[in-house]
Amino acid sequence: MLSRYVQAYNEAVFETDKQAALTVVNGALQDGYSPEDIVFNLVIPAVEAMMARIEQDPDSNLAQHFMTAQIASEVTERMLEKFASLPETIGKVVIGAAYGDLHSLGKRIVIGCLKSLMVDVIDLGINISAEQFVDKAVENDAQVIAISAMMVHTAIGENGSIKVRSLLKERGLENKIKLAVGGAPYRFDPELYKKVGADVWAPDGVTAAKVIIQLIKEVSP
Repeated sequence: MLSRYVQAYNEAVFETDKQAALTVVNGALQDGYSPEDIVFNLVIPAVEAMMARIEQDPDSNLAQHFMTAQIASEVTERMLEKFASLPETIGKVVIGAAYGDLHSLGKRIVIGCLKSLMVDVIDLGINISAEQFVDKAVENDAQVIAISAMMVHTAIGENGSIKVRSLLKERGLENKIKLAVGGAPYRFDPELYKKVGADVWAPDGVTAAKVIIQLIKEVSP
C-alpha cells in the first residue's frame, strides 16, 4: 500500500536524507504507483506537514526546512517529466533577493516549496533592481513579486520593495501584481512590511510559500 511509502518518505525528509527519499520514490514507481500519486500523495502532503510544524514551532530547524523544500522540488521536477499530462500550475511568481542583497538561502526554500505545490517560479537571483522585478513580472504574467532581504538596508533601500511598490502604482498594476517580502529584518519588526509597501510578509521560507499562494488566489479570476 502507498501508506508505507508515505511513512518512509516522511521519515527520510524528517532526517533530511535526500538519497533515502529518492529511494522511496523509486520503490513506489517500481511497485506501479504513478508519478501523479507520488507528487500529490507523497510530496505535497510532506510539505504541508512541514508548514503545520512551523506554525506550531516557528523556531524549528532551518536546515530541515531547506532540505524538505529541496527534496520536494527535485522529486516534483523528476515526476513532472513522467506525468501523462502536465498539471495546471496555480499561478506564477517572480522571486529574487533585493537590490544590494547577496543572500539566497531563504529564497531557495521558498522556491522549493512553491514548485512542489504547483506554482511556476521565475527565479531572478540576487541583487535585483526594482525595475527588473516589475518588468519580469509583467513579461511573465506573474501574479506575485516576492522579494527576500536579509539586511535592514536592503529591506528599506530606495531601490528595493519601496520602489517596486512605486512602479506598480505608476503602471496601474497594484490590483494585478501583489508584493510579498521576507527575511530577518521583517522578523525583528513585523510592521516593516507595511513601511516598504508590501502586501504581506512571512517569517520563514516555508510560510512564505503559503502566503504567496494565498496572494495568487486573491489575484487570479
